[in-house]
Amino acid sequence: ARSKTKKRPSRFLLGAAGFCVAACVLYLAWLPDVASLKTSNPRTTAYIELRRGQAARKGQPFAPRLAWVPLSGISDHLKQAVLVAEDDTFYRHDGVDWDGVRAALEKDWELKRLAYGGSTITQQVARNLYLSPSKNPLRKIKETFIAWRLERILGKKRIFEIYLNIAEWGKGIYGAEAAARAYFGKHASELSLDEAIAMAVVLPNPRRWSPARRGPYVERNMERVMKRMKASGFLPAEP
Repeated sequence: ARSKTKKRPSRFLLGAAGFCVAACVLYLAWLPDVASLKTSNPRTTAYIELRRGQAARKGQPFAPRLAWVPLSGISDHLKQAVLVAEDDTFYRHDGVDWDGVRAALEKDWELKRLAYGGSTITQQVARNLYLSPSKNPLRKIKETFIAWRLERILGKKRIFEIYLNIAEWGKGIYGAEAAARAYFGKHASELSLDEAIAMAVVLPNPRRWSPARRGPYVERNMERVMKRMKASGFLPAEP
């Protein structure tokens, strides 16, 4: 009788473990069909729907501002500043910057928490379109798989165009055009160098920092990005 009693919990644990493994495999196996993004612009994103749900639960209105523009309709200053600030190896990696991942893991280990993601622009597009801000390791793995698919099917130019049009740039503000209008009252193609850098440096937390109301964080990081843009050849060096 005792042996039977001992076997039941072990069978239960094995069954539960098997179920969890199967669920994880299914979660990772399903990948979205991104081919339609080659010719069609996304009407919404997982992040927009997340914010919509949060607003609904609080009984608050939610009217996202998003105005799609082609890559040619966005200031070169902004494109360059975003690349330098967010992913300066964008045109050299295959969707994942493994050096960045290693550096992020080292910071996480030091802090004893999942704080730094090391996400590339491609991974951010994958997350914004299809996933969530969760730092769950399984979600991170799936983000990587989707990023590889985006790179293979869409290519760099289209990925960058999508990113600049769906990135969250403030509460209810999505994409460079909506952000340029909201903060500076102009089109994304008309942004000055100063305005473009300010917009780029708030991307890590646009609901906290504003490119129009600059505090110490924004000013400090604008100076850092400006120096890196000069070092990268985007701006002429000072005489």
